[in-house]
Amino acid sequence: MDNKEIKSKVNELWDKFWSGGLTNPIDAIQQITYLLFMKQLDENDQKRQGDADFLQTEYQSIFSGKFYLPGEESDKGIEKEELRWKNFSRKPSEEMYQLVQTRVFPFIKTLGEKESPFAKHMDNAVFIIPKPSLLTEAVKKINEIWEVLNAQARFTDAQGDIYEYLLQQLSTAGKNGQFRTPTHIIEMIVELVKPQLGHKIADPACGTAGFLLSAYQYILTQYTSFEHLEVDNYGFTRGTLADRLVEDAAKDQLNKHTFYGFDIDQNMIRIGLMNLMMHGIEHPNIDYTDTLSKFYNEDNAYHVVLANPPFTGSLDKAEINESFTTDTKKTELLFLERIYKMLRMGGTAGVIIPQGVLFGSGKAFQNVRSILIDKCELKAVINLPSGVFKPYAGVATAILIFTKGGETEKVWFYNMDHDGKTLDDKRNDRFDKAGNRDYGDVHKIIERFNNREAENPSDRGQRYFYVPKQELANKGYDLSFNRYREDVYEEIVYRPTPEIINELKEKQSRISELMDQLENIL
Repeated sequence: MDNKEIKSKVNELWDKFWSGGLTNPIDAIQQITYLLFMKQLDENDQKRQGDADFLQTEYQSIFSGKFYLPGEESDKGIEKEELRWKNFSRKPSEEMYQLVQTRVFPFIKTLGEKESPFAKHMDNAVFIIPKPSLLTEAVKKINEIWEVLNAQARFTDAQGDIYEYLLQQLSTAGKNGQFRTPTHIIEMIVELVKPQLGHKIADPACGTAGFLLSAYQYILTQYTSFEHLEVDNYGFTRGTLADRLVEDAAKDQLNKHTFYGFDIDQNMIRIGLMNLMMHGIEHPNIDYTDTLSKFYNEDNAYHVVLANPPFTGSLDKAEINESFTTDTKKTELLFLERIYKMLRMGGTAGVIIPQGVLFGSGKAFQNVRSILIDKCELKAVINLPSGVFKPYAGVATAILIFTKGGETEKVWFYNMDHDGKTLDDKRNDRFDKAGNRDYGDVHKIIERFNNREAENPSDRGQRYFYVPKQELANKGYDLSFNRYREDVYEEIVYRPTPEIINELKEKQSRISELMDQLENIL
């Protein structure tokens, strides 16, 4: 959404809905999301068919065969090809409206398996665009947006980006600490955690499912041949062809038993489900669940947990899961213990937290930090600059990387200077003097983290270094970077004062001589 042309077209789309009579902002966002889903379903289906042709494998299009409404007679159905975006979008306004309302929308609601989370949460979704002219204008704008997106890297999370931008227009993003994590920060965390095929991967507060989508793309990249890899907008190498993933059992594992998300916002759940399905996960497992409540007890269940849980707000103590050992109502602390419990022994988490968690002096803060250090291997604490989540919030945050089980011997600290974007509300991309994209510390952190054992950094005057566990324990398990950093002062040696004064007198005398010469010349 840094692209001004896309912003302009999304604004125009928003204005069309507003002037077309859909004045409830949440309703407008939902309807735009459904249309984006319809568009990308067609785009992805065509791409998968092309990939299958290239790999000489079979592919069953979701648009093959006929579609019937519930109870409809066999001679009344419609060819699913008619329900493709590229086909229905060319029809006259009235005819397109009738087709989308009575066939296309009911069709997309059936894409999930019966009793699946997608089927359950799409069951009460409704198409409420009020008139054919508005649908026609919306389809036109979405086609224009896609033309611009196609010129960008393939891995843009268009669904999440556009939803985020619409929320900015609403000024509702960021309430209760809920806001979308920047894509490049998600990708960096996934690179640090390194999820693998066969892992069960979860996000206990998934929102639009950005972490799960990034983990999926990371895994696909491992099974994509070198010649089919590309570099995305943030400098990460990614590939979606997965031409080396040939076993049906592995594909089934990836599609059905790998990605699990939970949220308490029905709108987010629908968008997360559609987001994963649009990108190729045919059976996403995202459901309505409060993972902090007494009704959720999936302990020791996941190999990987990736999360940016809500920072602010507190819960009613009566609703909090009774198994928690942290006596608090603060969600940022409870989510850390929840993530610890969700992990299997040997499982790894990458979590964004407010920096206050690192040094809070209360018993609850110390209890959570002791869990991370005594019951886990706390591998890294990465400080993020306070502008990373602007314009939503200016709160300073940090990333924790930890593995359940074992014991912490030493913790790797890194203090990020910037993330490749300006740290103001605009969050524009940075460029160096030669005009090349500046990714800031994002890729440096990945490289240094991967080489930390061999490098074993100990210079506390640098941006990254190790701190041994005993030193952490001696300071109450304080995990703030500045507690251990040593400021380096370079001594500035000045010349003796008499020497400087004599030099000034000599220069003053020379200036007087030059002035006399100039006067003689004049």
